[in-house]
Amino acid sequence: MDTLQKIIDGSDNIVFFGGAGVSTESGIPDFRSADGIFGERHKYPAEVILSHTFFVRNTEEFFEFYKQKMIHLGAMPNKAHAKLSEMEKAGKLKAVITQNIDGLHQKAGSENVIELHGSVYRNYCQNCKRRYDVSFMIKSEGVPLCKCGGVVRPDVVMYEEALNDDIMSAAEKYISDAEVLIVGGTSLAVYPAAGLISLCANGKLVLINKSHTAYDSKADLVIERSLGETLDQIII
Repeated sequence: MDTLQKIIDGSDNIVFFGGAGVSTESGIPDFRSADGIFGERHKYPAEVILSHTFFVRNTEEFFEFYKQKMIHLGAMPNKAHAKLSEMEKAGKLKAVITQNIDGLHQKAGSENVIELHGSVYRNYCQNCKRRYDVSFMIKSEGVPLCKCGGVVRPDVVMYEEALNDDIMSAAEKYISDAEVLIVGGTSLAVYPAAGLISLCANGKLVLINKSHTAYDSKADLVIERSLGETLDQIII
């Protein structure tokens, strides 16, 4: 913790990169842990249901799963979200780059949030591109339809879909320019997002995760413990 405090004290160009583990402390299940969504029994594997192919071929079943498992409006930001927001307001944190779609960073007050995989709070008609909020998605029955008759889909990246080029470019720029990259709550197993870490060639790399990652040997500091409890001890 002393080393982490010194690293944060010594920089005002910090970038945070986070995964599902950032939100598990807010009660949102992750995907790959023992209690994660992928470990649950469903008619189809979760990674199949959340694929573009399944969305096209089994649209109603996709939305049944999506609305039940992927939208958590009652979840509140935890200590990690709060500390990152505090770091941004203090001028030390330049950006939050997240693989999560839950909007908790914004709810905690963070403003410069780069959402690699989209957000449950945004939806759009595949036909006319009309935008819809999350309440429309929740209140809809069966397949949500636009006024024009088109299917309204969540603005999230499904399996088999490419990440947005502009969003990826922004994330790449922040990480490449960072003096310190703090990575938390991710196994770094999902690509191409996980590959962004390799762009931190000149800055210090800090990994905070409850389990081992493939990048541990390349990090300047590795802390295997709760992200929220760890960041909460930092004094800004």
